[in-house]
Amino acid sequence: MPIKIPNDLPAVKVLNAENIFVMTETRAITQDIRPLKLLILNLMPLKIDTETQLSRLLGNSPLQVEIELICTKSHNSKNVSPGHLQSFYKHFDDVKDNKYDGMIITGAPVEHLKFEEVDYWSELCEIMEWSKKMVHSTFHICWGAQAALYYHYSINKHMLGEKLFGVFKHRVERKTSMLFRGFDDVFNIPHSRHTTVYRQDIENVPEIRILASSDEAGIFALATDNGRQVFITGHPEYDPDTLKKEYLRDKEAGLNTAKPKNYFNGDDIDNPVSTWRAHANLLYSNWLNYYVYQTTPYDITQI
Repeated sequence: MPIKIPNDLPAVKVLNAENIFVMTETRAITQDIRPLKLLILNLMPLKIDTETQLSRLLGNSPLQVEIELICTKSHNSKNVSPGHLQSFYKHFDDVKDNKYDGMIITGAPVEHLKFEEVDYWSELCEIMEWSKKMVHSTFHICWGAQAALYYHYSINKHMLGEKLFGVFKHRVERKTSMLFRGFDDVFNIPHSRHTTVYRQDIENVPEIRILASSDEAGIFALATDNGRQVFITGHPEYDPDTLKKEYLRDKEAGLNTAKPKNYFNGDDIDNPVSTWRAHANLLYSNWLNYYVYQTTPYDITQI
C-alpha cells in the first residue's frame, strides 16, 4: 500500500533506501482515488524512530494510506526537537472534527505510574472516547493497549516480577481471526514491558476475544468481534536493533536489566537477528485489509 506521508518527514529517506514505496503528498494529489485516512497518536519518546517503524509496516500495497500524526498537548516531549513537532504533528483539537478509517495509539514508557497519574491521562481518555464514534478501527500498541483496556473495559495492568524483555514464541488461539490470516503455527514477537494483563480479567469481558498468546509472554493480541478495537501487547513494529538499543540504554543508566531473551547470538550483542519482521508486516497488512479497507464506508463521513 503506497503510504502517503509528508514530503520532508525523516522516514521518507529511510524507507526509500529500503525500497519501500513511499508516496509523497506531491505525487498523491495526482491520483483520483480515496486514500485510507489513518491517524497515529505517537506517545513514544523517540518519535522519529516510531514514525519510521510504523510507516514501514503500513507501506507497500495497492491502495493509498494517508497518515496524520498527533501528539498530546498536555505533555512536553523532550526527546524530539520542537521544530519536528511543529512541522509534522498536530494536536487533538486540530483533528477532532475529522473522521478516520483507522487509528494507531502507540505505547509509552510510563508503566510505573498508575494510569490516572500519567500527565496526559485526561487527554488520552478524551481521544479514546472520541475514537469510538470517529474512527472505524483503532489499533493499540503495548502500554496503549493496556490503557485502552483499562479505559474501555476496566481491565487493569499488573506489575511483573522482572521486565519482560526479548523475543518470544507465540501461537494463534483464534484460528478464524482474519488478523492472523496466513500466520505460521508459531511466530516470534518482541516484548519490552514491566506490566501485563491477566487472562482471567479478559475472559470476564464478553466483548473481547483473545486472538494470540505466548506461554512466556502472556496474552499478545485481543480484539472486539467487529474489529473496531484491536489490542497488541508487544512490539511487532520494532526494528532489528531496537531491543539492543534499549538494553544498552538501560545498562548506561545503571539499571540491572538482563539481556533480552532469544535475541542475541550468544555473547555477540553487535549483530542481533531479526526473526519477527515477516509476521509484523503480515499483521499490519491484515489489519489494514480486513479490519479497515474491507469494512470502512467509502463515504468516510458515514463512519
